[in-house]
Amino acid sequence: MSGAERVDLSNCDREPIHVPGSVQCHGCLIACDPQGGVVQRHSRNAPDMLGLPETLIGRDLAELLGPLATGRIREALARGSDPSSPALLFGIELASGGRFDVSAHVFKGVGILEFEAASAEDGPALDLARSMFAHVRGEKDVDKLLRHSTRLIRSLLGYDRVMIYQFAHDGAGQVVSEDRREDLESFLHQWFPASDIPQQARTLYVRNIVRVIGDANGERCPLVPEETPLDDPLDLSFAHLRSVSPIHLEYLRNMGVAASMSISVIVDGQLWGLVACHHYAPRALPMAERVAAEMFGAFFALHLQALKQKRTLDVATRARRALDRVLRLASQDEDIGALLRANLSDFAKLMPCDGIGLWLGGQWSAQGAVPPAADIPGLANFIGDKASGKVWATHELSREWLRAEAFCAEASGVLALPLSQLPRDYLLFFRKEIVHTLEWAGRPAKVYETGPFGDRLTPRKSFAIWKETVSGTASPWTDADREIAEAARSTLVEIVLRHNELMADERGKADTRQRLLNEELNHRVKNILAVIKSLVEHSLQDGRSTQDYVDSLRGRVQALAIAHDQVVRGAGGGALGDLLRAELSPYGGAEKQVTQAGPPVWLDARAFSVMALVLHELSTNAAKYGALSRAGGRLAVNWAMAANGDCEVEWRETGGPEVAKTGRRGFGMVLIERSVPYDLGGSSRMEFAPGGLVAHFCLPARHVSAAVEGEGGDGAAAQAADEPARPLAELGVLLVEDQMLIAMDVETMFSDAGIENVVTAPSAAEALRRLQEFTPDVAVLDVNLGAGTSAPVAHELQRLGVPFIFATGYGDRSMIPAGCEGVPVLPKPYESEPLLKALREIVEAQPRRAP
Repeated sequence: MSGAERVDLSNCDREPIHVPGSVQCHGCLIACDPQGGVVQRHSRNAPDMLGLPETLIGRDLAELLGPLATGRIREALARGSDPSSPALLFGIELASGGRFDVSAHVFKGVGILEFEAASAEDGPALDLARSMFAHVRGEKDVDKLLRHSTRLIRSLLGYDRVMIYQFAHDGAGQVVSEDRREDLESFLHQWFPASDIPQQARTLYVRNIVRVIGDANGERCPLVPEETPLDDPLDLSFAHLRSVSPIHLEYLRNMGVAASMSISVIVDGQLWGLVACHHYAPRALPMAERVAAEMFGAFFALHLQALKQKRTLDVATRARRALDRVLRLASQDEDIGALLRANLSDFAKLMPCDGIGLWLGGQWSAQGAVPPAADIPGLANFIGDKASGKVWATHELSREWLRAEAFCAEASGVLALPLSQLPRDYLLFFRKEIVHTLEWAGRPAKVYETGPFGDRLTPRKSFAIWKETVSGTASPWTDADREIAEAARSTLVEIVLRHNELMADERGKADTRQRLLNEELNHRVKNILAVIKSLVEHSLQDGRSTQDYVDSLRGRVQALAIAHDQVVRGAGGGALGDLLRAELSPYGGAEKQVTQAGPPVWLDARAFSVMALVLHELSTNAAKYGALSRAGGRLAVNWAMAANGDCEVEWRETGGPEVAKTGRRGFGMVLIERSVPYDLGGSSRMEFAPGGLVAHFCLPARHVSAAVEGEGGDGAAAQAADEPARPLAELGVLLVEDQMLIAMDVETMFSDAGIENVVTAPSAAEALRRLQEFTPDVAVLDVNLGAGTSAPVAHELQRLGVPFIFATGYGDRSMIPAGCEGVPVLPKPYESEPLLKALREIVEAQPRRAP
């Protein structure tokens, strides 16, 4: 590498710190076979420290250390098969007379023994650890746990500064808690770049919970024999005496630190952070205190994890309560999208945000500060590539997606909550840009020249605070925010899935209802066709003139249409007498075959609908097979109110064909027998007498009531005779009808009444054109013209002051244009008398215009 070439701290990642070939000098190391038999390597200081001969390679441990010490060490090696938890021996006496603390483990087929000056028995280490546990186990808050732990560790272990250092998602770290000597500057809340701790060092922090550096200015004690490029280097990943990278030692010296100790904080198997202890004079932590620190580190991590899990549970509980209302509403709402949009303000309360939006089914709804609507489809596609069906968040959207630079002031942070596994629908939380200042312990982006260690770097020498102004970022999304989002995602996905299940179930029910409806409609259509056929044949047998035949047939078809209309509109309830007249009017003409008698009775919506079906079936059967199928047959329908409020109805046929019960029960007969008991809770009874069918029905009191006279009553008083008709021949009439045959039929009706000035238009456009040259006295408008309606013509006639009536084949006024609610409506098909009567009434209600 040329001297001009510049590198940054990431080059430290290449340093093989796990095979340094040396140890720290406050202890010594012996490497042997796994059984603790023969010495293979040792640190150069081992003979002097242990009081052994200069030559150790190839010699038996028992010969060097004594049989008693060797026996305990061999037992420890057998227990130390897990290198991350080495066996510890306190106060081992060697044959040379020295007392040492020994750590023993086996790694990659090599037994590694580390010797330090004896400190204390393991009892004081356990007492110290228990004391540390007792001081923090009652903490219920994460911030208090962090703050109290630094104070506790410093007071018990004696370091000058203790910090808890938490890693961010990008690897940088911040000092989140600190306890220090009063004369030292504070590092609290300062940030350290990710490059300060190389990747391979982070890996070793996970393997070794405790790392002690006794003297940053101390020498490295090499292994004997010294390793060559051809040797298999001794892996000291799990050795606490492993020597320290020269780069890291210089890093410490540049900070003025002479000794350090770190405790790894492992949460959920990941390196959450470090407890970093600094001392400004050499300090080698004895094994007993190191064990206590290691035990406390494990307890601290577990307690921290428990508090985080408790916070997750609390957050999930709060989110669940907040979402319960939406969940309850969702069970009653068919439109899940409308429900979510209507409750956006509730979702915005789940976490701090400046805006919230819902991207569902390609539709965008939002509140607060959000990106422009035109950018949402692209943002949704980008999030779909990133999220993979999970909660995804960033506080630097413009760095992730360049198009966001255009609106970073309004939305620099986004948290996306998927509503399905497909990259399609999201609930999006937004945060505005916050221009803020970070305090770094030294400039994080600074580049350094290659130093004395080859292409590795000389660490920075300045740790003065360097302030960086940061833009294009929002407040970071915290773990709590993500936990809330995950809880909300689970609830919303549950709502969506449940809604889909309900919709699928409803579709199944709808299909079943549709099939039943189709069957009933098919049955009804066949009955109607059979009735029409019967009417045609019966009229032919009368022997009347052709004109009489046509008039009779037209009247009966018109009455059948009115009866059908009554059935369709039965959902609103109605009078029993009106319903009977509507159903029986096609069969009780001049022959007076039908009589009905009874007090005014009003049926509620359910009873009216049920009795419409029953009476329709009875009247159809009477016309096809019973008393109304031949001349001379009679039908009497009588009803009365019982003392308990029930309504008793009797249907009695006489003079018809002889009744013979065949035993075969068709759909219509089942409908007659079962509808009243099943749907109304009443009763029905059928008698097949020789002279004709007799049916008895009891309608329960809760479905019937006495009607006021004149409202659906059944009095026999005839309507007052029409007033003398105003001459119609002088009228000019506009007829708007899109069906040519029907228009011709109406023109014939007009002609028969002497009305010759008739202008016919098949469409609204043609009618408006004709109105420019012709102003009628009255108009008849078909509401539905196929490709449109006659609403424009109606409004123009209102402007001209011309009266008009609507004609429609629909059973209600739903098609009547707005503003025309008071206009008379004539049912189709057209009937001459009602049509002419309507014309007279509407013309006479208007003042005569000058010709």
